[in-house]
Amino acid sequence: MTTLSRPPADPSAPRPHGTAAMKDWLLFGLQDSKGTHPGPGGLTAANEKKHPWWQVMCLTGVDYFSTLGYQPAIAALAAGVISPLATLVLVAVTLLGALPVYRRVARESPRGEGSIAMLERLLPSWGGKLFVLVLLGFAATDFMITMTLSAADATAHVIQNPVASGWLEGQHVPVTLFLLAMLAAVFLRGFREAIGVAVTLVVIYLGLNAVVVAVALVQVFSHPVAVGDWWTTLWTSHGNPLMAVAVALIVFPKLALGLSGFETGVAVMPQVRGDDNDTEDRPEGRIRGTRRMLTSAAVIMSGFLITSSFITVVLIPAQEFQPGGQANGRALAYLAHEYLGIGFGSVYDISTIAILWFAGASAMAGLLNLVPRYLPRYGMAPGWAKAVRPLVLVFTLVGFLITYLFDADVDAQGGAYATGVLVLMTSAAVAVTLSARRRKQRKATVGFGAISLVFIYTTIANIFERPEGIRIAGVFILGIIVISLLSRVLRSFELHATHVHLDQQALEFMSDTLEGPIAIIAHEPLRTSADAYRDKLASAIEVSHLPLAHEALFLEVIVDDSSDFETELHVRGVTRHGYRILEVHGPVVPNTIASVLLHIRDVIGLMPHIYFRWTEGNPVTNLLKFLFLGEGEIAPVTREVLREAVPDVTKRPWVHVG
Repeated sequence: MTTLSRPPADPSAPRPHGTAAMKDWLLFGLQDSKGTHPGPGGLTAANEKKHPWWQVMCLTGVDYFSTLGYQPAIAALAAGVISPLATLVLVAVTLLGALPVYRRVARESPRGEGSIAMLERLLPSWGGKLFVLVLLGFAATDFMITMTLSAADATAHVIQNPVASGWLEGQHVPVTLFLLAMLAAVFLRGFREAIGVAVTLVVIYLGLNAVVVAVALVQVFSHPVAVGDWWTTLWTSHGNPLMAVAVALIVFPKLALGLSGFETGVAVMPQVRGDDNDTEDRPEGRIRGTRRMLTSAAVIMSGFLITSSFITVVLIPAQEFQPGGQANGRALAYLAHEYLGIGFGSVYDISTIAILWFAGASAMAGLLNLVPRYLPRYGMAPGWAKAVRPLVLVFTLVGFLITYLFDADVDAQGGAYATGVLVLMTSAAVAVTLSARRRKQRKATVGFGAISLVFIYTTIANIFERPEGIRIAGVFILGIIVISLLSRVLRSFELHATHVHLDQQALEFMSDTLEGPIAIIAHEPLRTSADAYRDKLASAIEVSHLPLAHEALFLEVIVDDSSDFETELHVRGVTRHGYRILEVHGPVVPNTIASVLLHIRDVIGLMPHIYFRWTEGNPVTNLLKFLFLGEGEIAPVTREVLREAVPDVTKRPWVHVG
């Protein structure tokens, strides 16, 4: 059996300079078709060091736990005095809904593919691809807004610190742009896995938050008047506790920011150390560790969400949560300064700024994992999208634009962030429901179906409450679909094969030809009768002047899924009605034929000649068939694919049409 592989680089070749050197630097890692990279969510090789689950929890926690920097303030602003009760509902949805869903996702995608990959497997062909593009639009919304919102909130902590220079006042946009630029610089230089940094940041940050919450709780219970005032306000605003609970059930979607982090938690699964007897097919230790990680993170975060929502709404005046207020976007920091002094408050601010900035790094890594994993494989992104650095520049520019349009306002970006998070969680719930149904697990299907309904309601309620979120996500979705389809059209004449394999029988078919060209006749696999092969051979001899001295081979391409792009081709030699046939499965007929011809040329050392008959039908119709069904005008398209792949006509397989 033979395979097609990339030749090694020549170490003696001179190093490029100027523009060529810049291009090589930007496109470093372009050969990596899976989009792996050394970022926080990157895939790790089998021989690379793995980490205990609690350390990886800190890695995903820089995204999840960092929401404490702004979640309590956003919750108080959105739900008012009802915030603690709405937070209880949110915690129930987290522990009874999101956690079981993502524990199941971890079981079914142990290599960090996530729920999008589960749905991709359930929904094949073009419909599945378009659905994945829509989900990628929401995922891009989630991760991009995570970057810009976290940077904007870090800026708020910088500017509103009492010891900050006065000239920073009103400079939210420039400071946020600077933080985003610093984030891009880290990835452009080459981000290396920083589990140790994540552990340090999370331990310090959660420790400081625990101190703030404990001190604030002491203040609350040592001043029962404050609790009484809150309870009186709650009672007078909503009539009675039952009505307050009912309102909390309605308004809890406004607090959906507290659900973030689960998708990132699954993405970093490859970092989790498993058992010694784990295999890639059955990594039981890794799955068990990931489930512990998700559960521990959810329990820790739930405790902080409940206590922080209570102390902030009781101790902080309502006007301070409004835009321009001291607690806007930084409620716990306000309490740290108020009750623990400027020194501790400044330390808390520094910790918050660091973890919010690192949360942006986690989001950037998520994007760098997600885009190369899908779009280039679909042919729906330029070839350079497999490289990290060009994508970093693109995402950074988009982040700059979002920051400018939203004036680095944390509250204004909350709706888009919540929309992205909720749609991803809804898709995960639907994915595990369909998976349970396919496996005929009735109880699991009912349970996950109920969770899906809760997330669907939450998503719809959030969209109606904050419609700007779906508008922003719609812009991302439209942009991804348009760019993806345009890229697919522009890349239609590329070779799609990542590898080509010839089996032993196929090699033996061509071993009889020791000199001269290898004659191959293109044949439709739907016509497999003896008369069809005999007529096709007679036509090639008469019309295309196929040399009689050479025994012809037939080449048949069976189109499985025309929406696929990058594929491995396995060429199988078969004998049918006494005729020798090369049979191969591929997504597109012309590109598959071109890849097979070039591989035969390289392996056998003889130039193949391919013989076609003209395709009947309207050229425009045939072009559309080629773009979306993988068929159409086969002969001229095959020749064009070969021309683009091999500019030198003397080294190009010959195409005969008659």
